[in-house]
Parts: sequence; structure tokens; C-alpha cells
Amino acid sequence: MTKQELIKQLATNAEITNKQAEAVLNTLTTAIQDTLRAGGELLIPDIGKFGTAQKAARAGRNPQTGETIQIAAKRVPKFTPVKALKDAAL
Repeated sequence: MTKQELIKQLATNAEITNKQAEAVLNTLTTAIQDTLRAGGELLIPDIGKFGTAQKAARAGRNPQTGETIQIAAKRVPKFTPVKALKDAAL
């Protein structure tokens, strides 16, 4: 499903305009991004939890030269679905 398809479905189900549905979706996306940047977690009932995970520094390899390189530690986004969502996907 594309973003535009999701906006149309939101607009139809909530009986709002496409512009209002797009504003809601953009606000949700911004809220998730701002929370993750701050290092927090965001729980959306019936969907899941958005958070971050820390990846440790590690040694890697440049595939073109074969040279060993050091990959720095970093924070990455993480999503954990609730059980009901996992079960619905089966």
C-alpha cells in the first residue's frame, strides 16, 4: 500500500477529506520521528511500540577492496508489533 492509498483509506473510513487524512498521517509520522530522536518510545495500542536500539561498533569489510574498516556504534529505529498484530499477519 502506498502513502496515497493509505490517505484515501483513512479519509474514507474516518469520513474526512483527503487533505485532513494526509495531515493526520504527517502528524503521526512527525510524532514518531520526534520521539525516536529524543530517545523515547511511542506505544500505539493495537499496533505496536516504536523505539530505538543501540548497535555496537564492529569491524566490517569494504567489498570493493577487501579492506577491513571500523563501523561506528549507532542508534537505529526499532518496531515491536503487539501480539494481536502478529497474529493477524498469519
